[in-house]
Amino acid sequence: MNDDCLFCRIGQGTIPAHVIHEDEDTLAFLDLFPIRPGHALVIPKTHHIWFEDMPADLAAKVMTTAQQVARGMKAEYGVQRVALFFTGIHVPHAHAHLVPMLHPHDVTSMAYMEHGMDGFSQPPRMPDDQMKAHADALRTRMSL
Repeated sequence: MNDDCLFCRIGQGTIPAHVIHEDEDTLAFLDLFPIRPGHALVIPKTHHIWFEDMPADLAAKVMTTAQQVARGMKAEYGVQRVALFFTGIHVPHAHAHLVPMLHPHDVTSMAYMEHGMDGFSQPPRMPDDQMKAHADALRTRMSL
């Protein structure tokens, strides 16, 4: 636990949250600034800044909790999809966002919005030689 970390303090119960799931290793609670009603965060109770820094077994537990929350969201909000993403932008503690998707652009990038909010634009396809170069570079980095 990191006493300076907002999410560690929420995980320890010293800061209140609207908790929707808690177990020994994870906590799911509603985001204070939701994209849509029901937008929730799933955190490991131990402090890890980035999701890729979590031990694999803990990352799997976060994902299992996220699946449980997503099933509940589908039932509660009648949605077909729940978005899951890790951003790590505002709080330096690994956390997954879960957002019940009521609109195709609930959690989108501007790259998909060339035709406005009611359209869905496909960004330009990257040429195969560039795709190969990126894939090769990533495979090399992953073997470090």
